[in-house]
Amino acid sequence: MTTQLTYGMVGGGQGAFIGGVHRMAVSLDNKARLVAGALSSTPEKARASAKDLGLAPDRAYGSWKEMLEGELKRPASERIDFVSIVTPNDTHFEVARAFAAAGINVVCDKPLVHTTAQAKVLVETVAKSGVVFAVTYNYSGYPLVKQAASLVRAGKLGTIRKVFVEYHQGWLATALESGGQKQADWRTDPARSGAAGAVGDIGTHAENLVATITGLEMETLCADLTTFVPGRRLDDDASVLIRYKGGAKGTLSCSQVCVGEENNLSIRVYGTEGMISWRQEEPNSLLFQPRDGVRQIFTRSGPGVGPEAGRATRLPGGHPEAFIEAFANIYRGAIDAIIAKKSGAKPEGLATEFPTVRDGARGVHFIERVVESARKGAVWTDAKFTL
Repeated sequence: MTTQLTYGMVGGGQGAFIGGVHRMAVSLDNKARLVAGALSSTPEKARASAKDLGLAPDRAYGSWKEMLEGELKRPASERIDFVSIVTPNDTHFEVARAFAAAGINVVCDKPLVHTTAQAKVLVETVAKSGVVFAVTYNYSGYPLVKQAASLVRAGKLGTIRKVFVEYHQGWLATALESGGQKQADWRTDPARSGAAGAVGDIGTHAENLVATITGLEMETLCADLTTFVPGRRLDDDASVLIRYKGGAKGTLSCSQVCVGEENNLSIRVYGTEGMISWRQEEPNSLLFQPRDGVRQIFTRSGPGVGPEAGRATRLPGGHPEAFIEAFANIYRGAIDAIIAKKSGAKPEGLATEFPTVRDGARGVHFIERVVESARKGAVWTDAKFTL
């Protein structure tokens, strides 16, 4: 018998973009259903959004505090199994800490929180409570990202020498925020977005993709941040040089003002024995070039693809899978981990592969070090993550 969990959502109501993406991702594998929500910071809008989604009136909460209090009043067997936090960045810390401290498992959007001090508190809270805590760095859920990581772990690239990772968009090439565009408005507001703009929104995805595939640890970085759009309060473009432990060098570029780009996330990794190349906009193929061998193109579900990619795949080869499925793999891993915890079983497969609160904390550390380097005039800055 398949176990189906229940969950609540904070944020993601009427007019929100990412909330609907999260709900689609959760529903894909039918392992959890939405039963409660505080879907907006405005109580009336929160309850109207809950009605749109068919939630019972007694679980259509006006605020996240009301939701936490209401769920804790229920018998343990009737409470939500986890909360999904899909609000702007400034509320992540308070909400995640409260639910985790109360023993409710958490799935939180990225970036995790605003500061490393907050991240440290959250890591400690999770360790103390023992909850499952996932951070939705969704690109880590792509099957061929997992294949790329398996090639690196198997030594197919040899010793890594060079990494190029880029995430370029064009949607903020003009001052959309000045016209009240909701997604642009909060992302360019330091109070809600945090200390960084493009770096916090998409650069952190690039950092996580490198860590997921290569396992490399940063030692120092040198960052140049630019705000191209006049009047904008946060960076919309970044170039970062990175030195990794062991001697590898990296270049990370992220921008939201590259006209013509949509969601062009790509990575190339070069080692002594081979290279790999992958693009998010063409996610169903992975290039692998051995140093003295024939160029290979792995396709999702194709010949030579390993079990790590296989368990993250739903459809036969030739039927494209992409963003929603990758997102769903994060949720499936977290849900399987929660089910394992509830039953006392050892987590396996995807339940051991999703980004955790520590991955989220590392991302916050990266953002802070980038901002620090740029503010000092693009100087080399210690980037070692020791939390």
